[in-house]
Amino acid sequence: MARLLDDGTLEASSVVANCAMNRERSLTGSNGYGRELGLDVLAEITDRLGRTGEPVRWLDLCCGSGRALSEAAARLRDRGLADQVEITGVDLVDHFVVPQRPPGLRLVVASVTSWTPSDRFDLITCVHGLHYVGDKLGALARAASRLTAGGLLVANLDLRGIRPAGGAPAGRRLTTALRAQGFGYDPARRRISLRGACTVRLPYRYLGADDRAGPNYTGQPAVESHYEYTGR
Repeated sequence: MARLLDDGTLEASSVVANCAMNRERSLTGSNGYGRELGLDVLAEITDRLGRTGEPVRWLDLCCGSGRALSEAAARLRDRGLADQVEITGVDLVDHFVVPQRPPGLRLVVASVTSWTPSDRFDLITCVHGLHYVGDKLGALARAASRLTAGGLLVANLDLRGIRPAGGAPAGRRLTTALRAQGFGYDPARRRISLRGACTVRLPYRYLGADDRAGPNYTGQPAVESHYEYTGR
């Protein structure tokens, strides 16, 4: 039987404060953001710079050590674009390994379910971080609301980690609800995306999360999120 925890208790769990996930992840390569998200982050940023001529903001949720963000900042600096891009990384615990943070890079210790940025972002990413978030659907809705017009959200999402009260994984019903709100979902790669800011209203009420669900497809212990289907 699932043991449902509130956010405060969940975030104190050793499963959530995972020191393995995203700690050594780089921007590119076999363990990089590009492979996990199916997205060339720097190409997305430079393409938007070219189209709009306006500064670009990138937000990375559950950024781990911040290594990939530091790498991106260095590459942008080498291209003479450092003053045109702002990068923000957010993680629940301070395991950042960026002792000398380059201009334009900000690292924040906060919960992604409660942190409220004042800015809107042209790119929002979350590499495997939602596996450890209690209210996954709420986190997606919050991220969607912080996109700019034409901004892009891309994240890893395992729908098997989302369960209606007392039932099997949400599956097709949830996929349909997400797509009705404008999200794209790739079930083979367990990847969700959204283009452009929107207000997300899903027919689910968050009940709590179970940190004893065991490993998911990544091989790492993950959190199951439980919801009541409201049908509205």
